[in-house]
Amino acid sequence: MTDKILVTGGAGYIGSHIVIELSAAGYAPLIVDDFSNSSPSVVPRLSEITGHDVPCVTGDIRDRRLLAGTLSEHAVAAVVHCAGLKAVGESESRPLAYYDSNIGGTIALAEAMADAGVKTIVFSSSATVYGQAGSNPIAEDAPLMPESVYGRTKLMIEQLLRDLARSDPAWRVALLRYFNPAGAHASGRIGEAPSATPNNLMPILAQVGAGKLPEIAVFGSDWPTPDGTGVRDYIHVVDLAEAHVAALAHLQRAAGVTTLNLGTSRGYSVLEAIAAFERACSKPITRRMAPRRAGDVAICVADASAARVTLGWVARRGLDAMCADAWRWQLHRDA
Repeated sequence: MTDKILVTGGAGYIGSHIVIELSAAGYAPLIVDDFSNSSPSVVPRLSEITGHDVPCVTGDIRDRRLLAGTLSEHAVAAVVHCAGLKAVGESESRPLAYYDSNIGGTIALAEAMADAGVKTIVFSSSATVYGQAGSNPIAEDAPLMPESVYGRTKLMIEQLLRDLARSDPAWRVALLRYFNPAGAHASGRIGEAPSATPNNLMPILAQVGAGKLPEIAVFGSDWPTPDGTGVRDYIHVVDLAEAHVAALAHLQRAAGVTTLNLGTSRGYSVLEAIAAFERACSKPITRRMAPRRAGDVAICVADASAARVTLGWVARRGLDAMCADAWRWQLHRDA
């Protein structure tokens, strides 16, 4: 029997790519999403790309009853938890919304999973749990000192899931700390499509290239980096999605909690990323230097060696492929 995997936030940017890779690996994914930062039009496109029906339940992850019913009705074997609010800057001005959605939603989900007897979860955590790391690349045992409300919610959820696994050894938990997801599916049919003005670098670059935004604001030109702009470890969203499939396979043979960084172990500055996108779209990208943004850090690059050893996984796609795929997605959206 094919294992059914519930993907919370499965119509969103990262969740939708995970759905595709789960299907390709022989799983039967289903989605719970409230479409607060995604579109229902993604779901039929996922069915077309995968060649399989992808069931979708519209609802909020804070709705424990809805979640428990969905888990039981579909005989779900495991959960990939992507749902939640995710903008670092916004989290500083809307802390209660972030604590309510991210932590409250995870508590409701964990309670529903316990009710349904589903005790395997892969959680979308974040490199923001490290904050201003003392050294780079960052390994999983680095100090955890998040600089933003968003990062603190991710760290609290990690601790919540660790405590849950400690209280009941039947739980199998993977905490996957994403660095900077970018790019889009090679089909050009799905990609990052924020419902409001984008916060992440790649969709902003795509919209500037397409003439939908006049410029990109570069937050900070005085960081202690070679060109003064922030350095990040950008990881292709398809590589990221493939890691979730590998994590599920790992949890079938490993109980307890597994914590892993997901990145390429290579950092690029904002200006280097802009140059790469200019190559992809064959256009100049107008940029404006702006003050540093609250909650940001200078450098954040993964030591992803543990994921390679534990999962047999490694990121295979580089920055130029991320930019090319993101631009292709933008052109498909505009067609």
